[in-house]
Amino acid sequence: MQHVTMLLNLSNDPIIERTLTPRCALTVAEYLAFELNMHILVIMTDMTSYAEALREFSSSKGEIPGRKGYPGYLYSDLASMYERAGMIKGSTGSLTQIPILTMPNDDITHPVPDLTGYITEGQIVLDRGLQNQGFYPPVNVLPSLSRLMKDGIGEGFTRADHPALSNQLFASYAKVIDARSLASVIGEEELSDTDKKYLEFGRQFESTFINQGFDENRDISQSLDLGWKLLSTLPRSELDRVDDELLDQYYGK
Repeated sequence: MQHVTMLLNLSNDPIIERTLTPRCALTVAEYLAFELNMHILVIMTDMTSYAEALREFSSSKGEIPGRKGYPGYLYSDLASMYERAGMIKGSTGSLTQIPILTMPNDDITHPVPDLTGYITEGQIVLDRGLQNQGFYPPVNVLPSLSRLMKDGIGEGFTRADHPALSNQLFASYAKVIDARSLASVIGEEELSDTDKKYLEFGRQFESTFINQGFDENRDISQSLDLGWKLLSTLPRSELDRVDDELLDQYYGK
């Protein structure tokens, strides 16, 4: 806590304060990052509460509402905060943002998560089903994304096989979801042998790759090796996102 600056707005505080709190926090962060040359992480939670306060404030001024009653300038308003992250010339400090929001009715197309996804450089989606199974962190892989990952992985950054392995794990897990949907209709016993292997791959992927204990310290090389171990449980012919050279090197090893 000696390295934390916290700005709070409680639920019984005026909504005008809620619309100002994240901007005040970012101003403090910019001073620490760009004047004092520190590396600052800003965690803003909950941006849904901020957007609802903005909607109430906009309604009280008689402004024309947009989608679901939110003001039409919600996109530019959120962008004016999210785009205050980064670095500036002449300073060695940096400002990183992690805005956190809840999705009303678990609807990712809701205006707040929808617009946030357009503006930010990536998103991590947490899944209630994985949480209920005791997996930590309960990250839902398929809707999660990073628009910067491609520039920071591969040879010279992590490992040469990282991009292909990532694509294959993503594609294979997508087939797991399809197999589960089919199994819910016709029953797991009626699935083909390949689909059954995908179901087992999905269970192992969630319990060993996604699930990472709070005290577990797994580096990137261990994660990549674990990914290959999981892919090796699938028929080699199913791994169509990886070239033969990588398969010869890592498959089944």
